[in-house]
Amino acid sequence: MGVDKKILKNGNGKDFAKAGDNVTIEYTGYLYDPNQYGNSYKGKQFDSSVGRGDFVTPIGMGRVIRGWDDGILKADGGMSLGEKATLTISSDYAYGDRYVYSK
Repeated sequence: MGVDKKILKNGNGKDFAKAGDNVTIEYTGYLYDPNQYGNSYKGKQFDSSVGRGDFVTPIGMGRVIRGWDDGILKADGGMSLGEKATLTISSDYAYGDRYVYSK
């Protein structure tokens, strides 16, 4: 599957990250749950930067999961400054078959 992007808020449409740029991300990660159709398939939350401060990382360099690299740089033309989106990322573009939720 790769990455599916659903735009929640448009960005400025002109400032796009390039591979190697540092990007600032606020995120919340949920496990995909096919039974949660009415809740955008969000299952259990497994991580979040909310309340911890933004996450800053070079993008497109393999420092984060492939789904973030591709979702920010490539999906639907990439994300522009200020854009807010939900990225639905298949396991092969995320953590693979590893079970990451431990609460």
